[in-house]
Amino acid sequence: MIFDCDGVLVDSEGLSAAVLMGMMAEIGLPITPEIFRTDFLGRSFANAAARVLTRFGRPMPDDFQTHYRSRLLDRMRADLQPMAGIFPVLQSMAVPFSLATSSSPQRLAVSLEVTGLEPFFRGRCSTASEVTNGKPAPDLFLLAAERMSADPQRCLVIEDSEMGILAAQAAGMQVWHFRGGVHIKAGYELPPGLEPDRRIADMAELLAAFARAGICAPPAVADAGEEKAHGA
Repeated sequence: MIFDCDGVLVDSEGLSAAVLMGMMAEIGLPITPEIFRTDFLGRSFANAAARVLTRFGRPMPDDFQTHYRSRLLDRMRADLQPMAGIFPVLQSMAVPFSLATSSSPQRLAVSLEVTGLEPFFRGRCSTASEVTNGKPAPDLFLLAAERMSADPQRCLVIEDSEMGILAAQAAGMQVWHFRGGVHIKAGYELPPGLEPDRRIADMAELLAAFARAGICAPPAVADAGEEKAHGA
């Protein structure tokens, strides 16, 4: 199992959009929510910056990324929430799992610390900074599979964005489109013709699907295991 982070494990994309759209307006390159979804969502910052240059004909200032990350991290420390229902999923996982994200290592560290997810993914993280080509190239997911000693064809990816789904498909992996994040509820849709293996509305549906597939222990088993751990 490979989880994306932003928009899957943590409900961060609304915060990212608010900070980025405000800063872009400040430098005279205003973007709409639709441009955020098409040019930024699920992409590495370098990839997104290249699209800004193509769209507007001029680059972001050299220090834009540094200031954006600083503001976003401040906002995340104040307001970031784990995706609703994620803890029961992770507590009952019955197969090896990891995360693979386009976020910087610093942003990922803040995401996991603020939301309490860090213990689940300690030593199980891969970021775009570790590969030559970020999403939609397959490199990041292939790295995550390699670190788990897993055959890519036996991996399942949980993703929320077009770029992530394309990357998983390029890696030869199954991919489910998770639709529980605030950005999905605000209207983000995959482009026509891009078909994930399955669409998942929220973590309750994901947990049920995982339990049926043996990816998560059935609830009764998971609860018993948790009680035993607490009593040990």
